[in-house]
Amino acid sequence: QVQLRESGGGSVQAGGSLKLSCAISGDTPSSICMAWFRQVPGKAREGVAAIVTGGPLTDYATSVKGRFTISQDAATNTINLQIDSLKPEDTAMYYCALQNSCHRTTLLLERTYRTWGQGTQVTVSS
Repeated sequence: QVQLRESGGGSVQAGGSLKLSCAISGDTPSSICMAWFRQVPGKAREGVAAIVTGGPLTDYATSVKGRFTISQDAATNTINLQIDSLKPEDTAMYYCALQNSCHRTTLLLERTYRTWGQGTQVTVSS
């Protein structure tokens, strides 16, 4: 059974950076679809970055383009999310998600993914 574990969240000031990591355990195909989502209380989960590892193909939400970078570390079987120029509106619980197959047009949709981590909190103060 595939499991995901996020790490790297924390509290930072606006303008700072964080690197979130999602460790994958269990057997997966050589090419998988991975994404980072975020959620604030009372709002729907928002896809912010996605990667198809066999491509590699990446996709980003418009609100984070130029500040978020998703990448794969094959050596550690980890998907990372580098977040730069953090803004208070980036405050959220961040989740990683995995699906064995996907379409490039649905990479940032919550319904694409069946396997989810527990989340890591990011808090940005102004």
